[in-house]
Amino acid sequence: MKFYLFERQGDAHIRKSREYLEEAHLGRVEHQAAAEHHTALAKMYAERIVRIEAEISETFLLHSKSCQPSEETGEEGVRLKTDPVLVYPSRTSHA
Repeated sequence: MKFYLFERQGDAHIRKSREYLEEAHLGRVEHQAAAEHHTALAKMYAERIVRIEAEISETFLLHSKSCQPSEETGEEGVRLKTDPVLVYPSRTSHA
């Protein structure tokens, strides 16, 4: 902070107004930088959404094709194997 010992009263108001103006300019620059950052993030997430939706669609199409009955053999669609369910013993059996 600068000290002004011998200044007129009108000069003090102008000086304070200039400080406010400089503060406003700095705030604008900071907010513009933040806006650019958020815009870049929004673009990145939009691209990510498109990529993930494409992967899901592709996986769904491959899965639906593999589950359709075969015309040549007359078989029903191929079922995907599920992981076996592990059954853990209850705590009372450890006692």
